[in-house]
Amino acid sequence: MVRVSRRTEVIEGIDPKSIPYDDLIAANKPFVLKGGAADWPLVAKGLQSADAAIDYILGFDAGRPIVGYTGHPGSEGVYFYNDDLSGFNFDAGRYQLADYMQRIRTDMNNPDAPSYYIGSTDVDMFLPGFRAENDLTLNASTFDANPPLVSMWLGTRTTASAHFDMSNNMACCLVGRRRFTLFAPDQIANLYPGPLEPTPGGQVVSMVDFRQPDYDRYPNFRNAEAVAEVAELEPGDILIYPAMWWHHVEALDDFNVMVNYWWNVAAGHMDTPMNTVLHALLSLRDRPMAEKEAWKNVFEYYIFGPSDRAGAHLPAAAAGPLGPMDPMTARRLRANLLQRLNR
Repeated sequence: MVRVSRRTEVIEGIDPKSIPYDDLIAANKPFVLKGGAADWPLVAKGLQSADAAIDYILGFDAGRPIVGYTGHPGSEGVYFYNDDLSGFNFDAGRYQLADYMQRIRTDMNNPDAPSYYIGSTDVDMFLPGFRAENDLTLNASTFDANPPLVSMWLGTRTTASAHFDMSNNMACCLVGRRRFTLFAPDQIANLYPGPLEPTPGGQVVSMVDFRQPDYDRYPNFRNAEAVAEVAELEPGDILIYPAMWWHHVEALDDFNVMVNYWWNVAAGHMDTPMNTVLHALLSLRDRPMAEKEAWKNVFEYYIFGPSDRAGAHLPAAAAGPLGPMDPMTARRLRANLLQRLNR
């Protein structure tokens, strides 16, 4: 098992109606808000029994088919690649929620049964009315312009391998216990990221098996362990952490439910930075080192320095994309880029 001694900072006695979201994200570190969702009805149902929680969730079922994932024998609930990385160690299919939940009911106490997992399911679309009874008070100004995407994750004892997301996250542990192992973004090299595609869940994952780390193959993982932290969540606890933090997520009980809130403060017209990474692989990575060092200076000037620096000395009419970026400027820049890529 991963050897981590540092615990995520816990904030006790949080008022769920006045969580200081902006301040917590600005601290650029994770926090556990102890009992921040303890008054949600689903938490009470889960403490009663797994069946009670399942029945409660199904009471909001809109009847839309969901995507369910079923682990292969021997996967131990870890959703990952197969041995030669040509595919995955699980199957995905479309099911009615009630049918898939029945599979979970039947097999959740059977140690020989496969694992079951439903991930990133839009609550408003698939479980309308759920948030009327189970929701956070989103009273920070950041949410006015950046409404969060609210998703449910549920299943048996499962593990999502370490990965990062491009959004800030609030993970509400509602049924069962969860363990998050967290790494700051600067640990990416020590986590040995896997292929860009395909990926088990849409994001690049660490190739290290956290159950039994292979230090001969991944020696620098010890450096990641040295600075990692663990958040142990009970039903009703909330974990909040910034975008780009790596997180390895273990659902620890026979039935587990989490609801998370993803949000960004970037304007909607901005593109995903992963597209920039892909284009940089094509255009920069294999150039001579001296050229790459020179291009670092270019990126520092145009991208990573102050956003208004490159256009500050130019007339506004001549600044183009070096000036403030708005939806129209973004569309023109995207069209220009597409034209260049299609040459």
